[in-house]
Amino acid sequence: MSGHDVLVVLPTGAGKSAIYQVPALLLDGPTLVVSPLIALQQDQLEGIADTRAPKAVAVNSAQRGGEHTRAWKAIRQGEAKYAFLSPEQLAKDEVVDALADLGVSLFVVDEAHCVSAWGHDFRPDYLRLGLVIERLGHPRVVALTATAALPVRRDIVARLGLREHSEVIAGFDRPNLHLAVERFTEDPDKRHSVVTRICALSADSATRRGLVYVASRKDAESYAAELARCGVRVAAYHAGMKAVDREHVHEQFLADELDVVVATSAFGMGIDKPDVRFVVHASVPESLDSYYQQIGRAGRDGRPAEITLFYRPEDLSLQTFLTAGKAPEDTLGDVVHALQKHDQPIRPARLKGQVNASAAKRTTAVNLLEQAGAVGTTSDGRLQYLAPDLPARQAVERAIDVAETHQRLTRSRIEMMRGYAETTRCRRQYLLGYFGEQLAHPCGHCDTCEAGTAEEQPGRDDEFPQNSSVRHVEWGHGVVMSSEQDRLTVLFDDVGYKTLSLPAVHEHNLLASDQAPEPAPDAQEPE
Repeated sequence: MSGHDVLVVLPTGAGKSAIYQVPALLLDGPTLVVSPLIALQQDQLEGIADTRAPKAVAVNSAQRGGEHTRAWKAIRQGEAKYAFLSPEQLAKDEVVDALADLGVSLFVVDEAHCVSAWGHDFRPDYLRLGLVIERLGHPRVVALTATAALPVRRDIVARLGLREHSEVIAGFDRPNLHLAVERFTEDPDKRHSVVTRICALSADSATRRGLVYVASRKDAESYAAELARCGVRVAAYHAGMKAVDREHVHEQFLADELDVVVATSAFGMGIDKPDVRFVVHASVPESLDSYYQQIGRAGRDGRPAEITLFYRPEDLSLQTFLTAGKAPEDTLGDVVHALQKHDQPIRPARLKGQVNASAAKRTTAVNLLEQAGAVGTTSDGRLQYLAPDLPARQAVERAIDVAETHQRLTRSRIEMMRGYAETTRCRRQYLLGYFGEQLAHPCGHCDTCEAGTAEEQPGRDDEFPQNSSVRHVEWGHGVVMSSEQDRLTVLFDDVGYKTLSLPAVHEHNLLASDQAPEPAPDAQEPE
């Protein structure tokens, strides 16, 4: 309300929606909420409808013509105070022009980590939001997320162009969640144990409701079928289902007509059910970022909840395969050639007739070329080739280098996931350290603490403080995420996460302080 842009990092269930819903009542003009999923938009609309707040509408691709028209009419006439749009909608010039005429007072970016290439759920269309904000006259901006370590926060601020911004950062620790990992060598043994555990949990009224995350649509169906045979009220949920069927599962779970949902990562963002008593991962996810978001669905009422990862090291090879997409080299070349033909900047829509590729590939290519410095966007959203003397081949190669850097970061996240699953130290300390938060002592409430392997460690080395910038002789600039007596975890710009032996660092002089330590923002617990 003081006019500052704000970056908010609060855990799932902390009430991030109130941060924009309340100021919207006091500001003139509509509040625009950028929300990545139609299902998430629907949840938020229903949440507002259950209160005495003004009307909220969504504008998305799932609407029929009449719904679309009525939504815009409600916004224009001031009947709707909140407008929910996807970033894909904001990629359309006519949509941005229409919003500019309305005088948007508050621009809200939900799931803001999606704007960052460092973020685990990077979405290319989020990169355009900084330009949209400027085209709307830079109204006050609120960026909201549940997971953003320091490098991601920096990226969000830069890419959205936040001005004189404030940050509200709450701790990542959820002490009511009991963390555990069960390790297996054979897949049939793991699957049998998953089913046995969930059947036992569901048979107890105190732990009946929970979520099971799996790696594939096939697994979602097969686990759901097995659990149903042992009497569990269960349903599968994945992106291959019809939208109406997914919505039905969602509604049944919220209404306590189902006790368990077996889902891929498609289920979870925005799920607000306070009494989820367990989250089981039948397969290892691709990153601790995803894992943290998914386990955050449990225990939102503050009561204890069980978090168990059923881990088989071989499953990580599947995650490596699933995240090994290559840069669209042909599309990159076609975009460069198309832009080189024009002396003046062009609308992105004009590429459709000149580049034979899907809209998603075109967007990916443009974003990679932008990050490589070969393509720029004007203040009104048009594209231009920035380096007329740069041969097309070199521009493509630079863009491919950007994509490969992203791939290295993705692979490093998988290795950090392996470290969490295999550590014998306090599992909570490891998880929090990944996000740049130091837990001074073992938690006493995870499987490694209970097994006695997570004994108190000697004091950490303060030569490289947490959140300080460092430079490695080979890997370049990085940020210290966590520091222990004998090791450091560093997030490097070009190679991702690395865990380094401190004795080796000192013996070979591998690291140097890159600048004065940057203190993390004071943690502020939500009221």
